[in-house]
Amino acid sequence: MDPDRLKTIPLFSSLSDKALDTVSVFASETSVSTGKRLVHEGDYSYDLIVIETGTADVIKGGEVIGSLGPGDVFGEMGMLSGAKRSADVVATSSMHLITLSKWDLKRISSELGDQLQSLVEQRQELNQERAQPS
Repeated sequence: MDPDRLKTIPLFSSLSDKALDTVSVFASETSVSTGKRLVHEGDYSYDLIVIETGTADVIKGGEVIGSLGPGDVFGEMGMLSGAKRSADVVATSSMHLITLSKWDLKRISSELGDQLQSLVEQRQELNQERAQPS
């Protein structure tokens, strides 16, 4: 994968050139069509998935709770915490995805690990706010 393409994605944009080069070696690319279930609620998370192009819905308990698009990331919470996936993610258009496995992430870069930890903390705060009664 081209490190310059990675740099256009928010998660990777602030990484050093060395870290980008390393990530580019381990990153996998895949394309999926509309309607493809990308992850299943309740499964274990072994991959970090970044949307390069396309859109998807986040579905929990049969209800759409959010939408994702280019630059969005999912799978990081379960991957870092070991928890099961908290929702389904289903493609609402054709998509191009970049994936990194849990094992590759451990070998890559502390810079990326720090970015992901920050992202997880933001998501956890958002989930707690959503859980608060109005």
